[in-house]
This record gives sequence, structure tokens and C-alpha cells, in this order.
Amino acid sequence: MLESKFKFVFLLVVLACAAMPIVAIMRGTISTPYETSMPGASADIESAPESIPGEEPIADEMVTIPAGPFVRGTESGGFDEGPQRTIHLDAFSIDRYEVTNHHYQQFISATGHRKPGLPARYAKSGGRVRGTNQPVVYVSWDDAIEYCRWKGKRLPTEAEWEKAMRGGDGRLWPWGNKEQASGANWARVQDGYEVSAPVGSFQSDASPFGVMDGAGNAIEWVDDWYDETYYKRSPEQNPPSPEYGTYRVLRGGGYTTTGGDVRITSRSKMMPDFRDETIGFRCAISMAGMREEEKKNQDVVTENQSGRGSKTRPK
Repeated sequence: MLESKFKFVFLLVVLACAAMPIVAIMRGTISTPYETSMPGASADIESAPESIPGEEPIADEMVTIPAGPFVRGTESGGFDEGPQRTIHLDAFSIDRYEVTNHHYQQFISATGHRKPGLPARYAKSGGRVRGTNQPVVYVSWDDAIEYCRWKGKRLPTEAEWEKAMRGGDGRLWPWGNKEQASGANWARVQDGYEVSAPVGSFQSDASPFGVMDGAGNAIEWVDDWYDETYYKRSPEQNPPSPEYGTYRVLRGGGYTTTGGDVRITSRSKMMPDFRDETIGFRCAISMAGMREEEKKNQDVVTENQSGRGSKTRPK
């Protein structure tokens, strides 16, 4: 009897200790990955992506999205996905694929920017997502901003991302209005990929414009601050990000995503300094009338790409 009680108490202690990091994250009491200064506390993903014999790095392509209207949001989704409205955007270009480990490694080598990673106790699965053509993950919103600026680009706005993935006809998935169990790399699908797949692996997960992996693979940072009621009052012409907020917007489904979260209209949010093995990004660029910030940053881009160093984003 005493032995049974001892085992029960011991089990409770073990479970409590195991739960402490999770509770701390939820309460915000664990520092973000790059706030820690303890030696060895960060387990960055190895600098060089894993290469498969015969695997060539996928090209860094962009797709031009023409100016014009598209249907944003839906009346049948989450409370923050509506109201459904017609939004008009200027022309822009967006990466066809999520940024890969190969291309992000070039950025690290040229600028000395920190590697993708997070505290050691959460980085056990890092090796599974280091393939040359897998989307880079374990990157924060700021990491994404810096990479895009180094490339002479920027993060897409939330509206740009949705138009690029949805097209102009208001579809809910890249392929149409009906969910396909094997349409994209998401959770609980026997598709041969335990985690992320090489970008562009799912041909059905292609938007009407040919932009890949909007419904699955990696969840993606976009430029905007998150505001759950923004759709009710945002401009109908080139809606910018809300001026301030606590969270940044994440769009698209990932390999752990299920249910309604894989719809193109679905919106998520996260603290901008958060890094996770499911979160990546892609870049965009204005086609006409480049934003003033992009103009000011051209000298920064030139300096970065020549390997002379990097600068932080202006406040």
C-alpha cells in the first residue's frame, strides 16, 4: 500500500515538473529565444542545411499579382475573418515559394545574422526541418523582416498574402471551395512527410496565380499587426497594417494544422519574437510606386548583399 502511494506521489511530481515550461510559456515567464544570455542556452539549427544527393536548390522565383480587386474574408469562418469585402490592391510580386533553408543560409553567411533556433529544451526536432529545399522555420517576425530587406523586398501585407493565395474569385482553398484531404501538407494526412516538405511538393496547393503552399507546409509571417476587428474598418484600397498591436499576423496552414485553420481566409496571431518549427515566411515587393521605406533601404540592401554587414530595421 505504501509502495503504491509512493509511486502515485512520484508520478505527480514528474508530471508537474514536465508541465512547468508549458505553463511558463503561456504566462510569458520564459524568455524569448534570443533574450537568453546563458552560454549554451540556445540550440540553433546547424548553419548548413542538409543536402540530399542530387538535390538542387530550388530557384528563388517571384510571381506578379496584377492590380485589381479580390474578395477578402468570409462570412462562414472565424469571428475575425469577416465581414467579407471586395478589396482593391496595386500590383505587386510575391515569392512563389516559402523561403528555404538554402536561401536563408546565404543571408546568414553574408550578414552574420543569427541562425534559426530556439532554447535547447525545445529544439529536439530541429534536425528534421533542415533540408535544402524545406522552408526555413524557427524564425521570428524580425528575422523575416531582416531577410526580406536584405533581398531588397519586404513581408507581404495580410491583404496581399490573401489575394496571392486566393485569386480573384473568393475561393476558400487554393484549388477551390471544397476541402481536399491530401491537397496540402497538413496534419493527419498520410502524405509521406512527417514534418515540412520541400517547397512546391504539393501541386494541388497552388493558387490561381501559381503561388505554392498557401494551405500547408509552413505557417507564414506577414507584415501586419493583428487586430481582430480590423476588417470592419480597414480601407478598401491597399489596406495597410494597423498602426500598433501586441501580436503579428500569421497566415496559411502548416504541417500541424487541422480543420478550418487551413482555409486561406483563416487568421492567426503570435508575439513577433516567437520562433517555432512550424513558422516560416515569404517575401513580396511593390511593383509601382515603391514605398518610402523601401526606397530609404536600398543602400542597406546593397551593403548587405555585398557582405559588408547588416543594419537593423528603422523604428
